[in-house]
Amino acid sequence: MLDAQFIREHPDLVRRAIAQKGTEEVSVVSSILEADERHRAAVTELQDIRTEANDEAKKIGRLMRDGEQKAARVAMANAGKLKSRAKEVEELVRETEAILNILLLVVPNIPHTSVPIGKSPEDNRVVKEYGLRPELDFDPLLHWEILEKYDLADFDRGSKVAGAGFPFYTGKGARLQRALINFFLDVAVEEGGYIEIQAPLVVNNASATGTGQLPDKEDMMYEIKRDGLFLIPTAEIPVTNFFRDDIIPESDLPIKFCAYTPCFRREAGSHGKTVRGLNRIHQFDKVELVQFVHPEKSYEALESLREDAESILKKLELPYRRLLMCTGDMGFTQSKKYDLEVWSAAQKRWLEVSSISNFEAFQARRMQIRYRPSDGSKLQILHTLNGSALAIPRVVAALLENNQHADGTVAIPDVLRPYTGFDTIG
Repeated sequence: MLDAQFIREHPDLVRRAIAQKGTEEVSVVSSILEADERHRAAVTELQDIRTEANDEAKKIGRLMRDGEQKAARVAMANAGKLKSRAKEVEELVRETEAILNILLLVVPNIPHTSVPIGKSPEDNRVVKEYGLRPELDFDPLLHWEILEKYDLADFDRGSKVAGAGFPFYTGKGARLQRALINFFLDVAVEEGGYIEIQAPLVVNNASATGTGQLPDKEDMMYEIKRDGLFLIPTAEIPVTNFFRDDIIPESDLPIKFCAYTPCFRREAGSHGKTVRGLNRIHQFDKVELVQFVHPEKSYEALESLREDAESILKKLELPYRRLLMCTGDMGFTQSKKYDLEVWSAAQKRWLEVSSISNFEAFQARRMQIRYRPSDGSKLQILHTLNGSALAIPRVVAALLENNQHADGTVAIPDVLRPYTGFDTIG
């Protein structure tokens, strides 16, 4: 959420940012300015009433001491009127603040100046490509064919039990999933210095609002209406809300968490080869990295977080590319975002496996996560960042397709073998 004062001082910048994000809410800026003016007027009136009431209370005490009973009764009557009016204005302050906050929730974050202007994925900028794409001198199997051939996953039985997009992983497929989870966590903790936590798999409305899933992404989440909860689409939500309404000493920053969770997403209405197999499913495993940092360090932290995610792809020897997302494809909450995509040898296309984002103060202001400066000055809003390291399904897809041999076997990368307990599939 943007600060109302910032919008008041930079309305044209905010209008431009809204247009660049591709939303239709440019007119909301005028509504916010009007609501903000009404709210500030109500706050000012309430302060004036309280000041007058304090003066009247002092006056009553003085008149009583001086024995001026008649004048004291007049002052007491006036104090009663002020008290009644104060209650009315207090309600007006609450009402105008609520309206202002509702309006502020629909304003997207401001893109960083380094973010390319664009409207669609075609406008994203390829910043770097790493590694050589494998050249297979045979007709390679697609990963869903490998999964079926070696009984690594069962989509039909998963569909029978839960619905399309909820596969069973079996045998070496299940062990590969577990190996990747443990490997990703170990790298994050032992090399990245992250603190591992286990997070709830459901969140309440306040948590989803805090990270920006509400009111922007309701359609992608599974809702448990009876209990007012949502299944998490990413560990970002519970982990970032860990410090909601907290005050953190500046000396404790940065704080770095990693968490493995299943993730649940209602990927609606897509069909065809690009979403087949593990390319797009409703339940998947992911290791998430979350950082809470000093505002002056957040862009340095963004590059460090990105390197943490890329280091895993390098260890797995997966060719990948880094994209700097354009304004229109970046998302509602981000100020700057990278995507990492791995090459899929049989599908001959890039598959997204990670998004790394800086939200600046946008999420933290919604959640009121503040830090106490070491110099004793007033509390400040910190910055939050997160990134996938990594989402597992498309990593599995790329590993199976890129490491297959002409004899049908699939080699396990050296770094994973201590985790899987086997060197090959097939």
